[in-house]
Formats: sequence, structure tokens, C-alpha cells
Amino acid sequence: MTARVIIAAAHSGSGKTLLTAGLLGAIRRLGLNVQPFKCGPDYIDPSHHSLVAQHPCRNLDAWLFTPEQLQRHFCQIAAPADLAIIEGVMGLFDGYGALDDTGSTAHIARLLQAPVILVVDAGGMARSAAAVVAGFQHFDPQVQIGGVLLNKVGSARHADLCATAIEQHTGIKCLGYLPRQAQFNLPERHLGLVTADSAKQTILETLDAVATTLSSTCQLEQLVSLAQSAPPIQLEPLPISSVDYEQRPVIAVAYDAAFSFIYPEMQECLQAAGAEIALFSPIADQQLPANCAGIILSGGYPELYAAELSANQAMLDALRQVHAANLPIYAECGGLMYLTEAIVDQSDQRWPMVGLLPGSSQMHQKVSLGYRTISVYNDNPLFSANSQVRGHEFHYSRWENPEPATAAYRIIAPDGTAQQFEGYQADNLLASYIHLHWLANPSMAQRFVAACRQTID
Repeated sequence: MTARVIIAAAHSGSGKTLLTAGLLGAIRRLGLNVQPFKCGPDYIDPSHHSLVAQHPCRNLDAWLFTPEQLQRHFCQIAAPADLAIIEGVMGLFDGYGALDDTGSTAHIARLLQAPVILVVDAGGMARSAAAVVAGFQHFDPQVQIGGVLLNKVGSARHADLCATAIEQHTGIKCLGYLPRQAQFNLPERHLGLVTADSAKQTILETLDAVATTLSSTCQLEQLVSLAQSAPPIQLEPLPISSVDYEQRPVIAVAYDAAFSFIYPEMQECLQAAGAEIALFSPIADQQLPANCAGIILSGGYPELYAAELSANQAMLDALRQVHAANLPIYAECGGLMYLTEAIVDQSDQRWPMVGLLPGSSQMHQKVSLGYRTISVYNDNPLFSANSQVRGHEFHYSRWENPEPATAAYRIIAPDGTAQQFEGYQADNLLASYIHLHWLANPSMAQRFVAACRQTID
């Protein structure tokens, strides 16, 4: 079983992503094959890890996945690697609620029996760092804090003060530190870090500098040894039904700077269900892929590219024609925004869009985020009526469906009561702010491919 370690922290903003990506680069320099993972729902941080590791980073979500799904998926993806490095989400014990850590980094550490390296933001601290570590050490005895990494350290002397206190009071080894330097900052925007593709050279240079520094300030051999101490997990891969049609329906998947929030498993599940995937750019392409039998519009940053999207009249017309022909169209989050009548950007400028959904989507200051359970109203290209499905959302835009009768879902509260309407459905068009994970819902791909096949039979 692949050696594994989780990089966690006391809170968001501690530097998990920076240190994880830096460690991936530093350990690759040792000649090891490293597979990155990210806890929880996230499209942005994994893009940095994929860039450095030269392997697609995979998400491990203990709320969207069943425990068996998560364990089997991890075993399958990690098997070829020498070492798996898993970046945590938020604070180590932050999960579904105040008294429920489902989906937390700690939950995944327990499921994978993986040792945890705690990242401590040491700015403004010395001996107090030991108190922070001690609290996390004793909060859940089932979670093994196997080491500490210090971030935002002022000097080697500062690092030594923190490390001495931590090791004396907790017995946990401090494995190294990253100095506080402006060059170690990654570019950000309103959903967090920018995606790796949007500033590739800058991000590569930053992460290379972090890897170089960690190679001298971190005890990498001890980190690898800690990862190798994880006990074996022997599980077969997740069973995915594979279908081989004589004529495979072509599913056009939007992928460019505006639409990049895609889990790798989506394409794998659709291909296993018998589809051929053709990527296209709503920004640059003038037409859809040839012979497409269905469309998927993923999430991303359409508000940042609203002018380009609106100017590409040929693509807007092509999507309207596909909808008129009743081909299956699935859109989530940014894809939903693109299908409305217009996107109103952060400057309150209105940009006309496809117009298959009534009303406009408008950017706001307040974010909507969190795990969601949805109840499906009617049969649609992904689910049968009355199905209950888990997903997540993270967006700053708002779109109010003016006709609740066309809503796709109802949000279900933790107490089981139905709350607000969500999304839009009309015939073979399904759009929602809810992000879904195709591997967590195995029937989605088969159902969507079957709907696409009906258009070519």
C-alpha cells in the first residue's frame, strides 16, 4: 500500500496549499513518484498540485463519498505512486457542523489511517505554538499528529524557538519550516487562489522557490519515513461498469479559462459509460464539436470572461440550436450563469448570454457555500424523480428562478425539511448551482449517456 501523509492545519489561511505544493516538488526531487490528493470539494488548489506533481490531483470527500467509495478510490489512484500527499481542508476538525466532523480532514485521516502533519502559522508566536499543537494532539486520539511544519517563520532562530517548545511539550517532531517571504505568496481572486492555468509561469516559479527552500529547511527523509509508517490498506478499485457501444455518443464538455471546474472522474465515468468526450471552448470556438449528442457546461469564472463569451455569437447560437433540438444539456454553477439571459459582472455591466434560462445572473459580495442535500423534482438527464443527492456549492453570483414550477431541485435541510428551490429543468436541459461528483453518484454517467444515445439512435 502506498505510503501516505496528510497536510492539515489549525485553520484556513495557514498555508496548507503552498506547503503541500512545495513538498510535492521537493519530494519529486528525491526521485520519488508522488500522487497528490485534496480533501473536500475544491477545484482550484488541486490545479496547483497537478502542475507540480505531473499527475492529476484527486479529491477525497468523506461527505460526498461513502467511506468505502473513498477508501477504494484512494487505493486505486495511489497504488502506482511511491508516496501520496493529501492536502486537508479548512481546519483539521472542521466538517459538516459544530458537533459533526463528517467530511473533515480528521475524518479522512481516520478512514485512511494516515498520519497528519500539522501546519502551524507561527507568525507572532513562539512557545504558544506548543499550546496549539498540544490542543490538536489531544482533541481526537484516533487522529495521529505525526509531525509539525511551521509557516511564516521570521528566522531560523524563530523556527528553533517554536520547534523546541513543541517537541518538549508534545513529543511531536517539528519537521521543518517555511520562512515568511513575499515571493512565497500565490495570486488570489474572489474564489480563493487563481487556477494554475491562468498564471502558470508565475505559479511554477513560486512553487519552485518553495520547493527549493523546503529542500534545505525540511527534514524530507523523516517526512517520507512518517508516510511509510501508515498501515496497509488492501481494497479492490471501485467497480465502474464499462460499456462499449459500436457508436459512442459524443459529449461536448466546455473547458477553457471560463469553465475549468471539472473533477477528472467525470470524464472517466462518462467514457466508461460508453461516451466519447470532446472538449470545446465557449470563449474561442465558433462551433460545437462535430456530431455532439449532449453538452456539459461546468463551473468556473464566466464573470471574468463575460465580454468574450458574449461576443462569441456563433457559440451562443449553436447552443440555442442544440437546445431547440432537445439534446441533453447539463450545466452547473458557472455553466448555469452562461445559460441565463445575461451575466451582470462586478462592475454592474450587463453581458448578454445564451438565454435558455429566464433572468440574469448577477455578482454579489456575499458568498454561498457549503454542502447541500437536494431532492430531485422530476426525471431528468441525471436522476429519476424523488432521488436525494449530495453536492456542494460555492459562488458569489445570484440567479432567482422566476418560475418555481421549473425548479430542478429542492434543498433539504439537515433536519430533513425541504427549503428553497434550486436550479432549472426544461425537457433535456438541467442547470443548477450545485456541484456534483460523478464518481460519488455512479448512475449519473449511465443515465446521461443513455439520454445522449437517444439523440443518435
